[in-house]
Amino acid sequence: MKQRTLKQTITATGVGLHSGERVNLRLMPAEINTGIAFRRTDLSGEESRVIKLTPNLINDTRLSSTIVTEDNIRIGTIEHLMSAFCALGIDNILVELDAPEIPIMDGSSLPFLYLLQDGGIIDQNAEKRFIRIKKPIEIVEENKSVRFLPYDGFKISLSIDFDHPVFRRAEQILTIDFAQKSYQEEIARARTFGFMQEVELMRTHNLGLGGNLTNAIVIDETEILNTDGLRYDNEFVRHKILDAVGDLYVAGHQLIGAFEGVKSGHAINNALLRKLLADETAFEWAEFPDNVDLPEAFHALPKAA
Repeated sequence: MKQRTLKQTITATGVGLHSGERVNLRLMPAEINTGIAFRRTDLSGEESRVIKLTPNLINDTRLSSTIVTEDNIRIGTIEHLMSAFCALGIDNILVELDAPEIPIMDGSSLPFLYLLQDGGIIDQNAEKRFIRIKKPIEIVEENKSVRFLPYDGFKISLSIDFDHPVFRRAEQILTIDFAQKSYQEEIARARTFGFMQEVELMRTHNLGLGGNLTNAIVIDETEILNTDGLRYDNEFVRHKILDAVGDLYVAGHQLIGAFEGVKSGHAINNALLRKLLADETAFEWAEFPDNVDLPEAFHALPKAA
């Protein structure tokens, strides 16, 4: 299977969920083996350099996954865009933006999927490299946990638990095996969510400044405030899977394995990814030049142009 990039540059405009700032986004083709990289075009000099994404750059996980470099260059809320990159198997791409945060769009990854598909995906003259999980890796923190397990494919199992009546209306436990289920149909439309009672606290920390009923599910003491309701009965746990897909793709390579999470979030997801990559006995690199042994989950990737 070959590496992939965009056929042409594509653009979008939106607002940052947490910063509230208007942002112009540009997604650009990139050469083989360059990976996923970002550049702040509103900055100048050294601060406008290209930043190649690695798990060690995710240094702010308050309600999102945010790149923070040693010299404090910030690129916030990358997880929904990263989730779309993973779903389409994009290996090499340059993301340019003129603000400190990726636009939230409608709170899901679907607008990014459509945007990328409109731009076109092309194969490149180099083999795609996968990360194959070889042994269990786990992190447990108080009442939450995450782990990787060996598995010949890509599967995510998640459960969440909030003491709120809205969450008790549908089971918030879900397993998605991407050999059997479509990311676009089952996951991409699930939106981010938050609680009204947390809004004031968030805004004192300069978070949630761009949030509204068009880009998030908002919940008061008893009900969902969005007049159009939920897109799935269990949209909340589906969005957590969307986030996990994006958080794990920060590695820049698709995983062959299973991920299981209980009350997982951006911080613990990133910690697990760092733990995996720090243990050379826990994973191996895999390539599939003729696709014969390629796990079925990756046969489902949309065809390149």
